[in-house]
Amino acid sequence: MAANGFEAGVVAPGADGTRQPDLDRAVPPAVHALIDGLVAAGHAAYVVGGSLRDALLGRLPADWDLATDARPGRLVALFPGAVYENRFGTVAVRREAEVFEVTTFRLEHEYADFRRPHRVEFGSTIEADLARRDFTVNAMAWGRRPGDPANALVDPFGGRGDLATRTLRAVGDPDARFREDALRMVRAVRLAATLGFDVEPATLAAITANASLAGHLSWERIGAELEKLLAAPRPSVGLRLAEETGLLAVISPELAAQRGIPQRKVAGEDLWEHTLRTVDAAPAERPVVRLAALLHDIGKPAVLEGGRFPRHETVGAELAAELLRRLRYPRTAAGEVVHLVRHHMFPVDPGATDAAIRRFIMRIGPDRIDALFALRRADDLGSGMTPDDPDTVAFRERVLRELHAASPLDRHALAVNGRDLMAELGLAPGPRLGHVIDELLDRVIADPGLNERGSLLLLAQGILADMYEDEVSSP
Repeated sequence: MAANGFEAGVVAPGADGTRQPDLDRAVPPAVHALIDGLVAAGHAAYVVGGSLRDALLGRLPADWDLATDARPGRLVALFPGAVYENRFGTVAVRREAEVFEVTTFRLEHEYADFRRPHRVEFGSTIEADLARRDFTVNAMAWGRRPGDPANALVDPFGGRGDLATRTLRAVGDPDARFREDALRMVRAVRLAATLGFDVEPATLAAITANASLAGHLSWERIGAELEKLLAAPRPSVGLRLAEETGLLAVISPELAAQRGIPQRKVAGEDLWEHTLRTVDAAPAERPVVRLAALLHDIGKPAVLEGGRFPRHETVGAELAAELLRRLRYPRTAAGEVVHLVRHHMFPVDPGATDAAIRRFIMRIGPDRIDALFALRRADDLGSGMTPDDPDTVAFRERVLRELHAASPLDRHALAVNGRDLMAELGLAPGPRLGHVIDELLDRVIADPGLNERGSLLLLAQGILADMYEDEVSSP
Protein backbone atom coordinates (compact mmCIF):
# COMPACT_ATOMS: atom_id res chain seq x y z
CA MET A 1 0.00 0.00 0.00
CA ALA A 2 1.17 3.53 -0.63
CA ALA A 3 2.40 5.97 1.98
CA ASN A 4 0.32 8.96 0.88
CA GLY A 5 0.70 12.07 2.99
CA PHE A 6 4.27 11.44 4.12
CA GLU A 7 6.39 14.57 4.11
CA ALA A 8 9.97 13.40 3.66
CA GLY A 9 12.48 15.45 5.57
CA VAL A 10 9.94 17.03 7.96
CA VAL A 11 11.95 17.79 11.10
CA ALA A 12 11.61 19.42 14.48
CA PRO A 13 14.01 20.03 17.41
CA GLY A 14 14.54 16.90 19.50
CA ALA A 15 15.10 16.67 23.26
CA ASP A 16 18.86 16.53 22.70
CA GLY A 17 18.83 19.67 20.54
CA THR A 18 19.24 17.83 17.23
CA ARG A 19 16.70 18.13 14.45
CA GLN A 20 14.36 15.15 14.39
CA PRO A 21 11.51 14.07 12.08
CA ASP A 22 8.20 15.62 13.17
CA LEU A 23 6.00 12.53 13.37
CA ASP A 24 2.82 14.55 13.80
CA ARG A 25 3.36 15.89 10.28
CA ALA A 26 5.11 12.85 8.82
CA VAL A 27 2.36 10.36 9.65
CA PRO A 28 -0.38 10.47 6.96
CA PRO A 29 -3.84 11.81 7.82
CA ALA A 30 -5.42 8.38 7.26
CA VAL A 31 -3.17 6.88 9.96
CA HIS A 32 -3.97 9.74 12.34
CA ALA A 33 -7.65 9.04 11.72
CA LEU A 34 -7.19 5.34 12.59
CA ILE A 35 -5.38 6.19 15.82
CA ASP A 36 -8.01 8.77 16.74
CA GLY A 37 -10.84 6.36 15.95
CA LEU A 38 -9.41 3.59 18.10
CA VAL A 39 -8.66 5.93 21.02
CA ALA A 40 -12.16 7.40 20.82
CA ALA A 41 -13.51 3.85 21.05
CA GLY A 42 -11.51 3.28 24.24
CA HIS A 43 -8.43 1.53 22.83
CA ALA A 44 -4.71 2.20 22.68
CA ALA A 45 -3.32 2.62 19.16
CA TYR A 46 0.22 3.02 17.87
CA VAL A 47 2.23 3.14 14.66
CA VAL A 48 4.84 0.35 14.92
CA GLY A 49 7.55 -1.56 13.10
CA GLY A 50 9.41 -0.66 9.96
CA SER A 51 7.07 2.19 9.05
CA LEU A 52 7.94 4.09 12.23
CA ARG A 53 11.64 3.25 11.87
CA ASP A 54 11.70 4.59 8.32
CA ALA A 55 9.77 7.72 9.26
CA LEU A 56 12.29 8.45 12.02
CA LEU A 57 15.08 7.98 9.49
CA GLY A 58 13.43 10.45 7.12
CA ARG A 59 12.74 7.66 4.62
CA LEU A 60 9.45 7.12 2.81
CA PRO A 61 7.75 4.12 4.47
CA ALA A 62 6.51 1.42 2.13
CA ASP A 63 3.42 1.01 4.33
CA TRP A 64 2.07 1.94 7.73
CA ASP A 65 1.36 -0.75 10.35
CA LEU A 66 -0.50 -0.20 13.60
CA ALA A 67 -0.88 -2.09 16.87
CA THR A 68 -3.72 -1.87 19.37
CA ASP A 69 -5.20 -3.55 22.43
CA ALA A 70 -8.49 -4.00 20.54
CA ARG A 71 -9.15 -7.66 19.73
CA PRO A 72 -9.65 -8.70 16.07
CA GLY A 73 -13.41 -9.06 16.44
CA ARG A 74 -13.64 -5.59 17.92
CA LEU A 75 -11.58 -4.16 15.04
CA VAL A 76 -13.87 -5.74 12.47
CA ALA A 77 -16.86 -4.24 14.29
CA LEU A 78 -15.28 -0.79 14.51
CA PHE A 79 -14.25 -0.61 10.86
CA PRO A 80 -16.88 -1.88 8.41
CA GLY A 81 -15.32 -3.78 5.57
CA ALA A 82 -12.26 -4.74 7.60
CA VAL A 83 -10.94 -8.28 7.07
CA TYR A 84 -9.39 -10.53 9.73
CA GLU A 85 -6.36 -11.81 7.80
CA ASN A 86 -4.82 -14.51 10.02
CA ARG A 87 -4.75 -16.18 13.39
CA PHE A 88 -1.95 -13.86 14.56
CA GLY A 89 -4.34 -10.98 15.16
CA THR A 90 -3.91 -8.91 12.00
CA VAL A 91 -6.90 -7.09 10.54
CA ALA A 92 -6.79 -5.27 7.19
CA VAL A 93 -8.56 -1.91 7.36
CA ARG A 94 -9.27 0.18 4.27
CA ARG A 95 -9.08 3.96 4.58
CA GLU A 96 -8.90 6.54 1.77
CA ALA A 97 -8.18 3.91 -0.92
CA GLU A 98 -5.35 2.45 1.16
CA VAL A 99 -5.18 -0.73 3.22
CA PHE A 100 -3.57 -0.65 6.65
CA GLU A 101 -2.69 -3.67 8.79
CA VAL A 102 -3.82 -3.30 12.39
CA THR A 103 -2.59 -6.04 14.75
CA THR A 104 -3.69 -6.77 18.29
CA PHE A 105 -0.95 -6.57 20.96
CA ARG A 106 0.65 -9.96 21.49
CA LEU A 107 2.75 -11.64 24.17
CA GLU A 108 5.88 -13.75 23.76
CA HIS A 109 5.42 -17.51 23.44
CA GLU A 110 7.45 -20.56 22.53
CA TYR A 111 8.25 -21.06 18.86
CA ALA A 112 8.00 -24.72 17.99
CA ASP A 113 9.47 -24.57 14.47
CA PHE A 114 11.97 -21.68 14.74
CA ARG A 115 9.58 -19.53 12.71
CA ARG A 116 6.04 -19.22 14.09
CA PRO A 117 4.67 -19.35 17.65
CA HIS A 118 2.71 -22.54 18.24
CA ARG A 119 -0.05 -20.46 19.83
CA VAL A 120 -0.93 -16.78 20.10
CA GLU A 121 -1.93 -14.93 23.27
CA PHE A 122 -3.10 -11.36 22.96
CA GLY A 123 -1.67 -8.73 25.29
CA SER A 124 -2.87 -5.48 26.80
CA THR A 125 0.17 -3.20 26.71
CA ILE A 126 2.35 -1.80 23.95
CA GLU A 127 5.46 -2.43 26.05
CA ALA A 128 4.82 -6.19 26.16
CA ASP A 129 4.13 -6.20 22.44
CA LEU A 130 7.40 -4.42 21.66
CA ALA A 131 9.34 -6.86 23.85
CA ARG A 132 8.65 -9.71 21.41
CA ARG A 133 9.95 -7.85 18.33
CA ASP A 134 13.20 -8.52 16.52
CA PHE A 135 15.45 -5.46 16.64
CA THR A 136 15.45 -2.35 18.79
CA VAL A 137 14.96 -0.06 15.78
CA ASN A 138 11.77 -2.01 15.03
CA ALA A 139 10.66 -2.10 18.69
CA MET A 140 9.37 1.45 18.98
CA ALA A 141 5.82 2.78 18.82
CA TRP A 142 4.17 6.14 18.32
CA GLY A 143 0.61 6.83 19.42
CA ARG A 144 -1.37 7.00 22.64
CA ARG A 145 -3.72 5.36 25.07
CA PRO A 146 -7.14 6.75 26.04
CA GLY A 147 -6.52 9.67 28.39
CA ASP A 148 -3.05 10.51 27.05
CA PRO A 149 -2.77 14.17 26.05
CA ALA A 150 -1.03 13.53 22.71
CA ASN A 151 0.67 10.95 20.57
CA ALA A 152 4.18 10.16 21.82
CA LEU A 153 7.12 7.88 21.10
CA VAL A 154 7.41 4.69 23.15
CA ASP A 155 10.99 3.37 23.11
CA PRO A 156 11.68 0.88 25.91
CA PHE A 157 14.76 -0.71 24.28
CA GLY A 158 16.76 2.26 23.05
CA GLY A 159 15.82 2.01 19.42
CA ARG A 160 16.08 5.77 18.89
CA GLY A 161 19.70 5.68 20.08
CA ASP A 162 20.50 2.76 17.79
CA LEU A 163 18.95 4.65 14.88
CA ALA A 164 21.28 7.55 15.64
CA THR A 165 24.36 5.30 15.58
CA ARG A 166 22.97 3.20 12.69
CA THR A 167 23.19 0.02 14.74
CA LEU A 168 21.16 -3.16 14.39
CA ARG A 169 20.69 -4.76 17.80
CA ALA A 170 18.41 -7.61 18.81
CA VAL A 171 15.78 -6.92 21.46
CA GLY A 172 16.89 -8.57 24.69
CA ASP A 173 18.79 -11.86 24.31
CA PRO A 174 19.77 -12.19 20.62
CA ASP A 175 20.18 -15.95 20.89
CA ALA A 176 16.59 -16.25 22.15
CA ARG A 177 15.30 -13.91 19.44
CA PHE A 178 16.84 -15.99 16.65
CA ARG A 179 15.79 -19.32 18.11
CA GLU A 180 12.22 -17.99 18.22
CA ASP A 181 12.28 -16.99 14.57
CA ALA A 182 15.24 -17.94 12.39
CA LEU A 183 14.07 -15.59 9.63
CA ARG A 184 15.22 -12.71 11.83
CA MET A 185 18.83 -13.66 11.05
CA VAL A 186 18.22 -13.37 7.31
CA ARG A 187 16.35 -10.14 7.92
CA ALA A 188 19.33 -8.80 9.89
CA VAL A 189 21.78 -9.14 7.02
CA ARG A 190 19.17 -7.71 4.64
CA LEU A 191 18.53 -4.67 6.86
CA ALA A 192 22.27 -4.10 7.26
CA ALA A 193 22.42 -3.69 3.48
CA THR A 194 19.19 -1.80 2.84
CA LEU A 195 19.59 0.61 5.79
CA GLY A 196 23.38 0.85 5.81
CA PHE A 197 23.54 -0.27 9.47
CA ASP A 198 26.21 -2.19 11.37
CA VAL A 199 25.16 -5.33 13.26
CA GLU A 200 26.37 -5.02 16.85
CA PRO A 201 28.79 -7.77 18.03
CA ALA A 202 26.50 -9.79 20.32
CA THR A 203 23.76 -9.88 17.69
CA LEU A 204 26.27 -10.87 15.01
CA ALA A 205 27.70 -13.62 17.21
CA ALA A 206 24.21 -14.99 17.82
CA ILE A 207 23.56 -15.17 14.07
CA THR A 208 26.78 -17.16 13.63
CA ALA A 209 25.86 -19.50 16.48
CA ASN A 210 22.35 -20.13 15.14
CA ALA A 211 22.91 -19.97 11.37
CA SER A 212 22.00 -23.63 10.89
CA LEU A 213 18.44 -22.87 12.02
CA ALA A 214 17.88 -21.11 8.69
CA GLY A 215 17.45 -24.61 7.30
CA HIS A 216 14.01 -24.69 8.96
CA LEU A 217 12.75 -21.69 6.99
CA SER A 218 10.53 -21.84 3.96
CA TRP A 219 12.37 -21.17 0.72
CA GLU A 220 9.73 -18.63 -0.29
CA ARG A 221 10.56 -16.42 2.71
CA ILE A 222 14.30 -16.69 2.08
CA GLY A 223 13.74 -15.79 -1.57
CA ALA A 224 11.68 -12.75 -0.58
CA GLU A 225 14.45 -11.53 1.74
CA LEU A 226 17.08 -12.11 -0.94
CA GLU A 227 15.05 -10.07 -3.40
CA LYS A 228 14.91 -7.16 -0.96
CA LEU A 229 18.61 -7.46 -0.18
CA LEU A 230 19.54 -7.31 -3.86
CA ALA A 231 17.60 -4.03 -4.16
CA ALA A 232 19.94 -2.37 -1.64
CA PRO A 233 22.42 0.26 -2.82
CA ARG A 234 25.27 -2.16 -1.99
CA PRO A 235 24.02 -5.74 -1.65
CA SER A 236 27.58 -6.84 -0.87
CA VAL A 237 27.13 -5.54 2.70
CA GLY A 238 24.44 -8.11 3.48
CA LEU A 239 25.87 -10.86 1.29
CA ARG A 240 29.27 -10.58 2.98
CA LEU A 241 27.60 -10.84 6.40
CA ALA A 242 25.63 -13.86 5.22
CA GLU A 243 28.83 -15.61 4.16
CA GLU A 244 30.79 -14.67 7.29
CA THR A 245 28.06 -15.86 9.68
CA GLY A 246 27.40 -19.15 7.86
CA LEU A 247 23.92 -18.21 6.64
CA LEU A 248 25.02 -18.39 3.01
CA ALA A 249 26.23 -21.97 3.40
CA VAL A 250 22.71 -22.94 4.50
CA ILE A 251 20.91 -20.94 1.82
CA SER A 252 23.28 -21.71 -1.08
CA PRO A 253 26.28 -24.00 -0.52
CA GLU A 254 27.12 -23.42 -4.20
CA LEU A 255 27.69 -19.69 -3.61
CA ALA A 256 29.42 -20.25 -0.28
CA ALA A 257 31.92 -22.52 -2.07
CA GLN A 258 33.25 -19.46 -3.92
CA ARG A 259 35.10 -18.29 -0.82
CA GLY A 260 38.80 -19.10 -1.19
CA ILE A 261 38.67 -19.95 -4.89
CA PRO A 262 41.56 -18.07 -6.54
CA GLN A 263 40.61 -15.57 -9.21
CA ARG A 264 43.04 -13.89 -11.59
CA LYS A 265 41.29 -10.54 -11.54
CA VAL A 266 41.62 -8.06 -8.67
CA ALA A 267 44.88 -8.78 -6.82
CA GLY A 268 44.35 -10.51 -3.49
CA GLU A 269 40.62 -11.12 -4.02
CA ASP A 270 38.98 -14.50 -4.47
CA LEU A 271 35.97 -15.57 -6.51
CA TRP A 272 33.49 -14.56 -3.81
CA GLU A 273 34.90 -11.02 -3.70
CA HIS A 274 34.57 -10.86 -7.49
CA THR A 275 30.91 -11.87 -7.20
CA LEU A 276 30.28 -9.20 -4.57
CA ARG A 277 31.90 -6.54 -6.73
CA THR A 278 29.83 -7.64 -9.72
CA VAL A 279 26.55 -7.54 -7.80
CA ASP A 280 27.25 -4.04 -6.52
CA ALA A 281 28.11 -2.91 -10.05
CA ALA A 282 24.87 -4.28 -11.54
CA PRO A 283 22.08 -1.68 -11.86
CA ALA A 284 19.83 -1.70 -8.80
CA GLU A 285 16.77 -0.85 -10.89
CA ARG A 286 17.18 -4.10 -12.87
CA PRO A 287 16.50 -6.97 -10.43
CA VAL A 288 16.98 -9.69 -13.07
CA VAL A 289 20.46 -8.38 -13.89
CA ARG A 290 21.29 -8.03 -10.18
CA LEU A 291 20.28 -11.63 -9.55
CA ALA A 292 22.18 -12.85 -12.61
CA ALA A 293 25.24 -10.96 -11.34
CA LEU A 294 25.00 -12.87 -8.06
CA LEU A 295 24.73 -16.22 -9.85
CA HIS A 296 26.84 -15.66 -12.98
CA ASP A 297 29.86 -17.58 -11.63
CA ILE A 298 28.00 -20.04 -9.40
CA GLY A 299 29.29 -22.92 -11.54
CA LYS A 300 33.01 -22.12 -11.15
CA PRO A 301 33.78 -24.08 -7.94
CA ALA A 302 32.25 -27.23 -9.46
CA VAL A 303 34.40 -27.12 -12.62
CA LEU A 304 37.70 -25.74 -11.27
CA GLU A 305 40.51 -27.48 -13.14
CA GLY A 306 44.10 -26.33 -13.06
CA GLY A 307 43.16 -22.74 -12.27
CA ARG A 308 40.62 -22.61 -15.10
CA PHE A 309 36.84 -22.96 -15.17
CA PRO A 310 35.83 -24.85 -18.34
CA ARG A 311 32.10 -24.68 -19.19
CA HIS A 312 31.35 -22.85 -15.97
CA GLU A 313 28.58 -20.86 -17.65
CA THR A 314 26.78 -24.07 -18.70
CA VAL A 315 27.14 -25.73 -15.31
CA GLY A 316 26.33 -22.40 -13.65
CA ALA A 317 23.06 -22.13 -15.57
CA GLU A 318 22.03 -25.57 -14.29
CA LEU A 319 22.94 -24.70 -10.68
CA ALA A 320 21.22 -21.31 -10.93
CA ALA A 321 18.06 -22.97 -12.22
CA GLU A 322 18.05 -25.40 -9.30
CA LEU A 323 18.67 -22.66 -6.70
CA LEU A 324 15.94 -20.42 -8.11
CA ARG A 325 13.56 -23.36 -8.18
CA ARG A 326 14.28 -23.97 -4.48
CA LEU A 327 13.74 -20.29 -3.72
CA ARG A 328 10.41 -20.44 -5.56
CA TYR A 329 11.28 -17.59 -7.90
CA PRO A 330 8.66 -16.95 -10.61
CA ARG A 331 9.38 -19.12 -13.64
CA THR A 332 9.64 -16.28 -16.11
CA ALA A 333 12.10 -14.27 -14.00
CA ALA A 334 14.12 -17.40 -13.20
CA GLY A 335 14.28 -18.27 -16.88
CA GLU A 336 15.62 -14.81 -17.72
CA VAL A 337 18.32 -15.12 -15.06
CA VAL A 338 19.36 -18.63 -16.14
CA HIS A 339 19.57 -17.48 -19.76
CA LEU A 340 21.87 -14.61 -18.79
CA VAL A 341 24.09 -16.92 -16.73
CA ARG A 342 24.35 -19.38 -19.61
CA HIS A 343 25.38 -16.71 -22.12
CA HIS A 344 27.38 -14.24 -20.03
CA MET A 345 30.69 -15.45 -21.51
CA PHE A 346 29.76 -14.41 -25.05
CA PRO A 347 32.85 -13.52 -27.15
CA VAL A 348 33.32 -10.02 -28.52
CA ASP A 349 34.71 -10.31 -32.05
CA PRO A 350 35.56 -6.96 -33.69
CA GLY A 351 35.81 -8.72 -37.05
CA ALA A 352 32.45 -10.51 -36.85
CA THR A 353 30.42 -10.46 -40.06
CA ASP A 354 26.96 -8.94 -40.16
CA ALA A 355 25.55 -12.45 -40.43
CA ALA A 356 27.44 -13.46 -37.27
CA ILE A 357 25.96 -10.46 -35.46
CA ARG A 358 22.48 -11.49 -36.53
CA ARG A 359 23.08 -15.07 -35.38
CA PHE A 360 24.25 -13.71 -32.02
CA ILE A 361 21.02 -11.75 -31.67
CA MET A 362 18.99 -14.81 -32.63
CA ARG A 363 20.82 -16.97 -30.07
CA ILE A 364 20.43 -14.47 -27.23
CA GLY A 365 17.01 -13.12 -28.16
CA PRO A 366 16.34 -9.48 -29.10
CA ASP A 367 14.57 -8.77 -25.81
CA ARG A 368 17.51 -10.02 -23.74
CA ILE A 369 20.37 -8.21 -25.47
CA ASP A 370 20.32 -5.13 -23.27
CA ALA A 371 20.28 -7.17 -20.05
CA LEU A 372 23.19 -9.29 -21.25
CA PHE A 373 25.34 -6.25 -22.00
CA ALA A 374 24.40 -4.77 -18.59
CA LEU A 375 25.59 -8.00 -16.97
CA ARG A 376 28.82 -7.94 -19.01
CA ARG A 377 29.49 -4.37 -17.87
CA ALA A 378 28.94 -5.34 -14.21
CA ASP A 379 31.19 -8.39 -14.66
CA ASP A 380 33.93 -6.19 -16.12
CA LEU A 381 33.64 -3.77 -13.19
CA GLY A 382 33.67 -6.70 -10.79
CA SER A 383 36.89 -7.86 -12.44
CA GLY A 384 38.61 -4.55 -11.83
CA MET A 385 38.48 -3.68 -15.51
CA THR A 386 37.71 -0.31 -17.04
CA PRO A 387 34.05 -0.45 -18.10
CA ASP A 388 32.91 0.14 -21.64
CA ASP A 389 35.84 -1.52 -23.38
CA PRO A 390 36.03 -0.07 -26.94
CA ASP A 391 35.66 -3.49 -28.61
CA THR A 392 32.61 -4.29 -26.48
CA VAL A 393 31.08 -0.88 -27.14
CA ALA A 394 31.62 -1.28 -30.90
CA PHE A 395 30.17 -4.80 -30.82
CA ARG A 396 27.11 -3.59 -28.94
CA GLU A 397 26.58 -0.73 -31.39
CA ARG A 398 26.64 -3.18 -34.29
CA VAL A 399 24.12 -5.36 -32.49
CA LEU A 400 21.85 -2.37 -31.90
CA ARG A 401 22.09 -1.33 -35.55
CA GLU A 402 20.93 -4.77 -36.63
CA LEU A 403 18.08 -4.62 -34.14
CA HIS A 404 17.00 -1.22 -35.42
CA ALA A 405 17.21 -2.48 -39.00
CA ALA A 406 14.54 -5.06 -38.08
CA SER A 407 16.47 -7.83 -39.81
CA PRO A 408 14.63 -11.19 -39.88
CA LEU A 409 15.89 -13.15 -36.89
CA ASP A 410 13.36 -15.92 -36.37
CA ARG A 411 10.87 -18.11 -38.24
CA HIS A 412 8.05 -15.65 -37.74
CA ALA A 413 9.95 -12.97 -39.68
CA LEU A 414 10.28 -15.10 -42.83
CA ALA A 415 8.25 -14.09 -45.89
CA VAL A 416 6.89 -17.67 -46.08
CA ASN A 417 5.60 -20.02 -43.44
CA GLY A 418 4.91 -23.71 -43.09
CA ARG A 419 1.49 -23.45 -44.71
CA ASP A 420 3.03 -21.77 -47.76
CA LEU A 421 5.62 -24.53 -48.14
CA MET A 422 3.01 -27.27 -47.78
CA ALA A 423 0.75 -25.64 -50.36
CA GLU A 424 3.47 -24.78 -52.91
CA LEU A 425 5.83 -27.73 -52.55
CA GLY A 426 3.54 -30.50 -51.32
CA LEU A 427 5.38 -30.89 -48.04
CA ALA A 428 3.68 -32.60 -45.11
CA PRO A 429 4.01 -31.51 -41.48
CA GLY A 430 7.04 -33.09 -39.82
CA PRO A 431 10.83 -32.96 -39.46
CA ARG A 432 11.41 -32.43 -43.19
CA LEU A 433 9.31 -29.25 -43.16
CA GLY A 434 11.05 -28.00 -40.03
CA HIS A 435 14.47 -28.60 -41.59
CA VAL A 436 13.55 -26.57 -44.68
CA ILE A 437 12.31 -23.65 -42.57
CA ASP A 438 15.45 -23.68 -40.43
CA GLU A 439 17.64 -23.73 -43.53
CA LEU A 440 15.71 -20.81 -45.01
CA LEU A 441 16.12 -18.83 -41.82
CA ASP A 442 19.86 -19.49 -41.76
CA ARG A 443 20.20 -18.21 -45.32
CA VAL A 444 18.11 -15.12 -44.65
CA ILE A 445 20.19 -14.31 -41.58
CA ALA A 446 23.27 -14.47 -43.82
CA ASP A 447 21.57 -12.29 -46.47
CA PRO A 448 18.39 -10.44 -45.38
CA GLY A 449 17.77 -9.47 -49.01
CA LEU A 450 16.62 -13.03 -49.69
CA ASN A 451 13.57 -12.58 -47.47
CA GLU A 452 10.90 -12.35 -50.14
CA ARG A 453 8.28 -14.92 -50.99
CA GLY A 454 9.42 -15.87 -54.49
CA SER A 455 13.10 -16.17 -53.57
CA LEU A 456 12.35 -18.28 -50.51
CA LEU A 457 10.11 -20.69 -52.42
CA LEU A 458 12.87 -21.21 -55.00
CA LEU A 459 15.43 -21.70 -52.23
CA ALA A 460 13.12 -24.17 -50.51
CA GLN A 461 12.78 -26.15 -53.71
CA GLY A 462 16.55 -26.38 -53.99
CA ILE A 463 16.89 -27.38 -50.31
CA LEU A 464 14.35 -30.14 -50.84
CA ALA A 465 16.19 -31.37 -53.93
CA ASP A 466 19.45 -31.55 -51.98
CA MET A 467 17.71 -33.45 -49.20
CA TYR A 468 16.26 -36.03 -51.62
CA GLU A 469 19.65 -36.43 -53.28
CA ASP A 470 21.34 -37.02 -49.91
CA GLU A 471 18.70 -39.59 -48.99
CA VAL A 472 19.09 -41.47 -52.26
CA SER A 473 22.88 -41.51 -52.09
CA SER A 474 22.94 -42.64 -48.47
CA PRO A 475 23.68 -46.39 -48.12
